[in-house]
Amino acid sequence: MAGNGLPSLGRVKLTDLIPSEGIPSDSYKLSVSTLSQSFAQYSAAIIQFPASDGALLRSGLDSARLYFQQKAAYPPEELIHTNDSREWCKTSGYCADPQLWQETYDYRPGLTPTDPINGLEFPPGGLPDIFGLLSKAARDVLDAISYYLNLRSSPFTEILDNVPLRSREISSSVLSVCCHARPSFPGAQHNNLTTQDDGQLIMVPDHEHQVDKSLISVVKSDKAGFHVRDFQGRWILLDGDLGPQEAVVYPGLALYQATAGYVNPALHRTEINNMSGNMYGKCSLVFKLMPKSMTSLSCSEMRAAGHGVEAQFQLPIPVDDFMQRSHPTDQLFNRNTFPNFSYPPAHEGSMKPLMRRRKNNTRCKPLPPSKRLRLEAQRVLKERVLEIADKKGIKLRFCNLKECENHIHALDSPCANIRMEIGWPHGVPFVHPHDLPNKAKIGFLEAYEPGWTATHDMDLSLMEPAQTSQQYCN
Repeated sequence: MAGNGLPSLGRVKLTDLIPSEGIPSDSYKLSVSTLSQSFAQYSAAIIQFPASDGALLRSGLDSARLYFQQKAAYPPEELIHTNDSREWCKTSGYCADPQLWQETYDYRPGLTPTDPINGLEFPPGGLPDIFGLLSKAARDVLDAISYYLNLRSSPFTEILDNVPLRSREISSSVLSVCCHARPSFPGAQHNNLTTQDDGQLIMVPDHEHQVDKSLISVVKSDKAGFHVRDFQGRWILLDGDLGPQEAVVYPGLALYQATAGYVNPALHRTEINNMSGNMYGKCSLVFKLMPKSMTSLSCSEMRAAGHGVEAQFQLPIPVDDFMQRSHPTDQLFNRNTFPNFSYPPAHEGSMKPLMRRRKNNTRCKPLPPSKRLRLEAQRVLKERVLEIADKKGIKLRFCNLKECENHIHALDSPCANIRMEIGWPHGVPFVHPHDLPNKAKIGFLEAYEPGWTATHDMDLSLMEPAQTSQQYCN
């Protein structure tokens, strides 16, 4: 495990993640920190529901076992299919996938009937209540990640479903009641079964891993076997010691896109142990918080918060196109660096221990006294460059930090070429996806924001002459 990271998968109480008006409490900041660090290291975390909600989840799993147990061994051919990305927001009811040895009942409000089908087959019970419970939990987790990334409150509201749904609206999010490896379901011939030394049968999935295209996913299972790959490439069993009121939560590809790659999606797989003594298979409740199909995934909130946005995330992507695309996971996860989450500079209290490592790093020069100056200047710089580029119809490619360290003052750098292409004024420093020296930012603001210096005399007077010419490390 890296340095001062979490020693194990993070556990947080859902009640501590509920935001409130005014100054955030220490319990909220500590829970947000634990959740975000767990996402960074393990791509997942464990959330703890209140006792009453835990009872609802357990009854949902009991109902799921009964539902799949009464299903026919050989379902009709029209109900057997594999995943079709074109129908991602239209799935409803029962379907089966023999290749994954998995059966699923999708509950989608606005589309899935809640009454018995043909008066004979009853769906799993309690699905509307479970959907509401897990949807609220997923939204609270999403807001906590937004707080950690220093985004405004509820930044993803525009791409989420209305609460409640309006007339004739169909939910983009879905609650899937899943059953893996039901013995009476004819899927064993399509899967790899291996025998351990103790004689137990284990199902090894044909597909090495899967990744959800959701914003946030929440999973509650009745048996262990759900694995996620951590940032070091190791497969971690998540539900081996889950309590009755606990569930697994992890980010998906849509959140990865909307945060410009700052939040890595979870690679996961399911293994079924002790197949020989398993009567019902492995039942799970899987909720996926999805963006609306008619919206777009944009990184505008990340740019507004001062985060660097790489070229591949610059243009908004329609959600429907994003869901139908293939996303090679080898390009997403071949990263050797620890995912970079940044707390707002004004956060204090229980956040201070997390910043101790940075403060004790003697190789870094101290930050300038005026943090507000740095953030304001960085925001104005980026907005000015994007405004000029948009008017000229030019797609920008910014340097990364390592490149800029080598050629920030050179004339033949990629940044210099961009300056010439968009007609950037001579002598005015160009913007990068990271902080520039304070002297350069002050020069920019004095050139493009008349009266800025006069209104910020107090901030500028705090700076020593030597500090304004220094370039602090990122």
